[in-house]
Amino acid sequence: MFTNYSQMLSETLTSIFKKLPAKSVHAHCDGPCGVYDPSSARVTAEAVLSMTKKLIALAPAGNDQASISAYNNTFSRFVAIKEEESQKAKKELLILWTDYFKPEHLATYPDLHDTFWKAAKLCSACKVNIDQTKAEELLAAVQKIHSMFWSSKGRSDSWVTAS
Repeated sequence: MFTNYSQMLSETLTSIFKKLPAKSVHAHCDGPCGVYDPSSARVTAEAVLSMTKKLIALAPAGNDQASISAYNNTFSRFVAIKEEESQKAKKELLILWTDYFKPEHLATYPDLHDTFWKAAKLCSACKVNIDQTKAEELLAAVQKIHSMFWSSKGRSDSWVTAS
């Protein structure tokens, strides 16, 4: 007799797995080859730079309440987009760093870890500041990662920005 549902479920699943074993499979990465691409990081880093430039250039149209309200609304939207895109850029970079690049890549790219670590730190800096220099440094770091990535695949895909 089963003392609880958890035990019953565990024993039932064990019985099923013994009767229908799965084949062993092996993969060198978390996903099928070809699903990684630094272009998502480029797009998000470009958005961070674009929003940073827009924030720096933004100024209220006047001193009346409507102008100030419009300014505050636009400012807060631009900041929210910049922070969201910074977080997306960090996520995309961390996926490339932890899932695509492997220890054997370190022989070819000895600064791989430092490059990714600094790029992730730049994403954080761009989230908490309105700093065009940091946003430009982020885009440059993503460009370097783009080159490392495509070189690791034996390709030299061009760096093309949307803006």
